[in-house]
Amino acid sequence: MDGKIEQMALAAGFTHVADLRAQDIVLMKDVRDMCAKNSCGMYGKNWSCPPACGTIEECRERVMAFQTGILVQTVGELEDEFDVETMMETEAAHKEHFLQLHDALQPLYPGLLSLGAGTCTRCSVCSYPDLPCRFPEKRFSSMEAYGMLVTQVCQISGMKYYYGSGTISYTSCFLLE
Repeated sequence: MDGKIEQMALAAGFTHVADLRAQDIVLMKDVRDMCAKNSCGMYGKNWSCPPACGTIEECRERVMAFQTGILVQTVGELEDEFDVETMMETEAAHKEHFLQLHDALQPLYPGLLSLGAGTCTRCSVCSYPDLPCRFPEKRFSSMEAYGMLVTQVCQISGMKYYYGSGTISYTSCFLLE
């Protein structure tokens, strides 16, 4: 891994960073199908979510256009298993770290593919489907929207997914040119 990129990720606030090889990523229809169940309420309501983010084949084509990338995580310590406040704070911190790193990497890698934890939050209300995306160069999909099983992506990158009871982790990735 480029030490500069790792330092940028750590400086953005991520707790863990690992190399990611695009050729090792497997996109699964079963993961994408979970999106269609709409448990998050965003299916068909956001440019970064299915079906607007493209078919699994289109997502695979985008991913395979890259060779390398990084996997990043934010891990939080919970007071107990019902510590929803810390879960939400850790998620918000992860999204903040993600946006900060995306914006820092984009000038260096103009064609980067940023895949986050959850739907795009650049705009408070997405323009989908009535108007084009306001910021297509800043839009990001989730790893799951692309069909990635996050536990598997962590495993192939040598990164833990689960850090034990009393923790919560959020994972994202950046594929670089």
